[in-house]
Amino acid sequence: MKQQAVSAIARKVVDQFPEMDGVKPSVRRQGVPGNGASQFLLTFKGVSELPGGKSMKRIVRVVADEDGHVIRISTSR
Repeated sequence: MKQQAVSAIARKVVDQFPEMDGVKPSVRRQGVPGNGASQFLLTFKGVSELPGGKSMKRIVRVVADEDGHVIRISTSR
């Protein structure tokens, strides 16, 4: 996956999850059964600050195509 596409996806993630600012994602290729196209799984791992001074680990997973179009975003609690 091109670095430009990863950067564009990272900006979209930071818009929804500001605590992921500055987090570099891990990128894995996933094959799509049937049509031979490739998708990519980007995993962002960060820490979210909660009220009362507590913190929580948060993982954001993004499935995107080769051009950087986001197909799905999911997050842990």
